[in-house]
Amino acid sequence: MVQSRATQLGIFVGGSVVGILLANMLNRQQPAPVPVPVQQPRPQPPPMVPTRPAPVPVPVPVPAPPAPKPAPVPPTPARVQPTNDDISSILQQLGFPGPISDTRAHEAYVSNFNRQLRNPNWVFEHLTRDNLKAPHSGGSKGSDNEPDRSHSTFKEDNSIPGMFRALLKDYFKSGYDRGHLVPAADAKRSQTAMDETFLLTNISPQVGTGFNRDYWSHFELFTRRLTKTFDDVYVFTGPLYLPKKDLATGKWKVEYEVIGNPANVAVPTHFYKVILVKDATTGRYAVGGFVLPNTPIPGDAPLESFSMPISAIEKSAGLVFFDKLPIIHLPDQVTPLCQATKCSLTESRAYIEAIKKRKALAGPP
Repeated sequence: MVQSRATQLGIFVGGSVVGILLANMLNRQQPAPVPVPVQQPRPQPPPMVPTRPAPVPVPVPVPAPPAPKPAPVPPTPARVQPTNDDISSILQQLGFPGPISDTRAHEAYVSNFNRQLRNPNWVFEHLTRDNLKAPHSGGSKGSDNEPDRSHSTFKEDNSIPGMFRALLKDYFKSGYDRGHLVPAADAKRSQTAMDETFLLTNISPQVGTGFNRDYWSHFELFTRRLTKTFDDVYVFTGPLYLPKKDLATGKWKVEYEVIGNPANVAVPTHFYKVILVKDATTGRYAVGGFVLPNTPIPGDAPLESFSMPISAIEKSAGLVFFDKLPIIHLPDQVTPLCQATKCSLTESRAYIEAIKKRKALAGPP
């Protein structure tokens, strides 16, 4: 502040240089001012500014990158329903399960075998006056020129697979005869033909006394004797398994015994014969069907009492006979057998009894 007054005085005196010098002298003569200690204000701490906690970063949802698109899948073609030809082809490739009916042609007959029941389904033969005769052209007994039943033996048919075959041991102590469906007496044309009738594919279990050895045997002879009246006699023979009514319940049941150990061969409840003959003079056919129970039958029972319509036998057996001759089902085109000839076993029975007596008188060979 002193410097300021001198300066002001110099300027006031005249504003000349003297004034300036005087001012400078005054400035040098003034003692230096003693500094007065000034209490400095204590520094104040910086004001407390409330602080906020550091912000916590909030995760910002970031959209995920889009998933890669799967490769396009070609559309599944619609399933085509296999045609009958396709499914048949598949079956042929995998194998036909059956049922298989084993048909065998022999010298005197044809047989069709049932693998499940181990019985024939049917046997077929054609009888004439000539083929029922033995050759008798010389030779030893048991040869083809002199066939003899005593030289024939029952045999298993090895052409049938083992698991489906009827066995000789099945009949052992079974209580049943090994009953021929084509009798040996129908195959006298050669020893080979006769031997083939003893194959078990031509055999069914039959009640012995009263049936196989009696009434059925008489019926077989009656069939052979038809060749005396008709040039051609065609015969189907086979077993049946017919239902029987249970009197207690009123229900029908099919029941049959099975022989063998283990059980193997079914025992038929009935047997049938379907016989077709042709009258050589008129060319007209006659046909007859018969169903006999596999039980003892009285010798005087009329054969006609066992007559049955062919259609009824076909329905029971599941077979069709002579389907190439539909006229056999037309009553106005075919004659019932028992009208074309006398259906009686009297002559047959008398003949067989005479044969038995003759053999008894002759004694053992």
